[in-house]
Amino acid sequence: MTKLSLGAAPYLLGFEQLERLLERNAKSGNEGYPPFNIEQTSDNSYRITLAVAGFSQRDLAITIEDRQLVIRGRQHDETEGRVFLHRGIAARQFQRSFVLADGVEVGEAVMENGLLHVDLTRAEPETVVQTIQIRKG
Repeated sequence: MTKLSLGAAPYLLGFEQLERLLERNAKSGNEGYPPFNIEQTSDNSYRITLAVAGFSQRDLAITIEDRQLVIRGRQHDETEGRVFLHRGIAARQFQRSFVLADGVEVGEAVMENGLLHVDLTRAEPETVVQTIQIRKG
C-alpha cells in the first residue's frame, strides 16, 4: 500500500512541516489525564482549561518548546508522618502538549478553583499581494 503524502501533490509546495506535525500528533499518546477543554473565546483567541485539582502553582510548569505548548505537573510528596487508611487520591505527574500554529501566542495562565486556564491569541495575518517582474532571458 502506498503512503499518501502532502508532497505528492505538485501544487502543494513547502508543506513538509505540516506533514511532520501530523505525524508527530498521530504518534503522541492520547492519555486522558488530566482532562481538559479547549474553547474559542473570540475570533482570534482560545482558552485551554486543565482540571488540576490537588496541584499547586509550584507543582505546575508551562513552557513553549519548538512551537509546542507543554504543560507539566508534578506533585511534591508531603506524606511524611501521615498514616493513610485508604489512599484514593494519587499524586501522579502529567505532561500535556499542544502544537501551536504560526502566529499563535501564549498569553496569561490563571489558576482558579482547581482549574488551570491558559489563554492563547492568534495574530491576524496581513494580506500581501506581491507582483513579480518578468525579465527577458
